[in-house]
Amino acid sequence: MITLSGCVTGSGKRYRLPRDQKPEVVSMETTGYCKCGKCCGWKKNWKFQPVVAYGPNKGAPKAVGVTAAGTQADWGTIAADTRYYPFGTIMFIPDYGWGRVEDIGGAIKGMHIDLYFPSHRQALKWGREQKQVKIWTPQKNRH
Repeated sequence: MITLSGCVTGSGKRYRLPRDQKPEVVSMETTGYCKCGKCCGWKKNWKFQPVVAYGPNKGAPKAVGVTAAGTQADWGTIAADTRYYPFGTIMFIPDYGWGRVEDIGGAIKGMHIDLYFPSHRQALKWGREQKQVKIWTPQKNRH
C-alpha cells in the first residue's frame, strides 16, 4: 500500500493506494457541491431545525454536513453513483486533488461525480467540467 497524506492530499486526510493496482482512467463529468440547502436539498422547519426539503423523506430531520457514509463532509469528499464507484473508492481529479467516495446524490448517476467544496461560491466557481479522473477501487470490490 502507498499512503498519501498532508500536502499531497490537500485536506490532511490519508488515502491508501494498493501498490499492485494501476488506476483506471475515466473521462467524467464533475460538478461541485457544499453543505448548503441549495446543494443538499434541506431547509429549516418552523423550529429552525434542518429537515429534508423534498422527496420521499420530506420533513425528516437532516444532519447537515454528514455524508451518506456517515462521515463529516470536507475537502476530498466525493459523491458518486455507488453502483459504479462504491464507498471508499479513491480518485484523483485534476485541478481538485485527491478524494474518496463517501456520499451519494439524487442527480449523480453513471460517469458523474460531485466534489465537495467548503463554500457555495467555490462549488459554483468549479461549475461543470469534464476531467480525466484516476480511480482506485477498494480491494474487496475488485473483480
